[in-house]
Amino acid sequence: MSYKLLIVESPAKAKTIEKYLRDIGDYKVTASVGHVRDIPKSSKKAIDIEAGFVPHYETLPGKEKVIKDIKELASKADEVLLATDPDREGEAIAWHLSEALGLKNPKRVVFNEITEDAIKEAVQNPRQIDLNLKTAQEARRVLDRIVGYDLSGLIWKKVRYGLSAGRVQSPALRIIMEREREIRKFKPEEFWIITADVSKGKNDPFLVTCVEEPRDKKEVDRIMEVGKNGSWKVKEVKETKAKRSPKAPFITSTLQQTASTRLGYSPAKTMQVAQKLYEQGHITYMRTDSTNLSKNAQDQIRTFVIKKYGNSFYESRKFGKKSKNAQEAHEAIRPTNFNSTRAGNTPEQRNLYGLIHSRTAASQMIDAQVLRTKVIISVNNGETPDFSVNGQRVIDEGWLKADPKARGEDTQVPEVKQDDSIDLIEIKEEGKETQPPNRYTEAGLVKELEKRGIGRPSTYAAIIKTLNDRGYVSKEGKTLTPTDTGDVVSSFLEEHFKNYISDSFTAEIEEELDQMAEGEREYIKTIKDVYDPLAKDIAAKEDIPKLTSLGKADKKHKCPKCGSLMEIKLGKVGKFLSCLKYPKCDGALTIDGEEIKERPPLGVYPETGQDIYILDGRFGPYVQVGKKDKENKKPKRATLPKDKNPDEVTMEDALKYLSLPKILGQHPKTGNDVIASIGRFGPYVMQDGDFRSLKTDNVYEIELKRAVEILDEPKRKRGFQKKK
Repeated sequence: MSYKLLIVESPAKAKTIEKYLRDIGDYKVTASVGHVRDIPKSSKKAIDIEAGFVPHYETLPGKEKVIKDIKELASKADEVLLATDPDREGEAIAWHLSEALGLKNPKRVVFNEITEDAIKEAVQNPRQIDLNLKTAQEARRVLDRIVGYDLSGLIWKKVRYGLSAGRVQSPALRIIMEREREIRKFKPEEFWIITADVSKGKNDPFLVTCVEEPRDKKEVDRIMEVGKNGSWKVKEVKETKAKRSPKAPFITSTLQQTASTRLGYSPAKTMQVAQKLYEQGHITYMRTDSTNLSKNAQDQIRTFVIKKYGNSFYESRKFGKKSKNAQEAHEAIRPTNFNSTRAGNTPEQRNLYGLIHSRTAASQMIDAQVLRTKVIISVNNGETPDFSVNGQRVIDEGWLKADPKARGEDTQVPEVKQDDSIDLIEIKEEGKETQPPNRYTEAGLVKELEKRGIGRPSTYAAIIKTLNDRGYVSKEGKTLTPTDTGDVVSSFLEEHFKNYISDSFTAEIEEELDQMAEGEREYIKTIKDVYDPLAKDIAAKEDIPKLTSLGKADKKHKCPKCGSLMEIKLGKVGKFLSCLKYPKCDGALTIDGEEIKERPPLGVYPETGQDIYILDGRFGPYVQVGKKDKENKKPKRATLPKDKNPDEVTMEDALKYLSLPKILGQHPKTGNDVIASIGRFGPYVMQDGDFRSLKTDNVYEIELKRAVEILDEPKRKRGFQKKK
């Protein structure tokens, strides 16, 4: 019995697709289960550079039987159709299948959604394998291998065995480290926020905030004094109508970002869930940077919006490409059937589907209309900076009807007019510190990579996973924090190979790969332009010193003092190799192999006659009395204030820091010792386990009488207040 053989990537698709094809012919559908061949991971013959960067492909372990079974089916088929995924990687897999199976004239079938109409149309309109797309994907793999392996090899020699670099992975790590260095350099500044509860007559009170955030406490006190005794009057009322337009349908990066924000999904999880929805036929292909919608999709959305919300809510919209080199020919990520507002087999799938459905429907609806109100209030005719309050409320929902979670909260401002007198109920001040820039979240890094042109839709989740798997970043909640190892690797690459991990280099390669996919750029020249200067630069770096002088121990660094393993750490004095028994052992070397030079003793501690040292620890610099040894197992220590430069600490400073904790005397009511000290959350006084934080009092100067007053205050008045 004759038949046509259609080969897909995923077994989950096969049965559904075979069912759709029953009434148009005899088809058998089988799956390759992803890639069948690849460049070997560790082999000198992986790429033949002299022959023109020709990759050597090998069958992946475990795929021999898959190829054998498909080959047997293909030998009996009248025609073989390759229906791998509709992107460059899918095109490459189709070519590999053709080569591995020895196919003479295979046809390429492309569909963007697993629906009956899409599948039938695709198989009835096959094409040839696009060798330009295949070559562009091949060039990506070869470039990744050349850049990654050559740089990694040098890192093994000069930093530590087992570390790695990558063409896209390393620029991403560099971006994370650049932000981390901003955080380290950041010096907080104190400022005050001044707010006031006010009302107009007997109306409900509302909160206004001073438009300036003073840095000077004297200015704060002045504003507070004038505010308490002055007259408050409405200076100006501004009302502005504005529109909020819907966002474009999802592409890969925006889906990952929004799923992270609203659902708490990591990029990797988002792609896994989206893959299942695609294979079940619920959404279109999920790796895309195109915001286009097909005419069929637009017709479905129009019918859905008019039926559910009314004709007045529909507005046809077209969105431009997200990037100038949007490489995928298919559509935005959208539902395949808009009548299904709920789809998926698990809560995660249903949640993501709902997100995609609402975003796509909203993209073809009218603008939302909002009213923004700002009330400005003056105190004593401008004797202080103005106070103000901003409000916003939606007056016409528009597209927000379909995507209400994008609405935000309405904030209503009481109705007041210019020159109205305002009653002060209470004015308050709150001291704060400026905050350093936030570390990247997974969603934030995806957005940044997309903005800089680094990577493509299919690579974002893989980049973050690689950084995490390599131990270059740690994930704390949604935040990505670089590890000491990540710091060292990135710093090494930035110092010696800055050009190869720059935004411009990485983005230019992506553009060149796009040009190759269009048949506008040559394979050999593209790779040669990267390989030749890189090989030359790596050869020139062979003589740079190793990052440790521990000699023969190039795989496992050992502490020269106690013999234990060492690891790379970061301290105030820079990066250094530190004993894993730290702080029990003081063995440590700087990254260039020289011993850390200890600062000379500040002087002698009067109570014991021991020297006082300034040292660097895991939690910052500190002063210590004497050296740590068998006789002095727990030397007296005191942490330096955050704003104190260790090199500027005097003997007087050290004695002051070491004076804590100190006993101020006995509490007159309980007879317990009253102690002043500094803890994890700042300075405090304590007696018999009863703590009170010091807000304004100096912990080094506070006396017993004042400490007792603080301790006798009801605790509820001095406890931590929840942030509103």
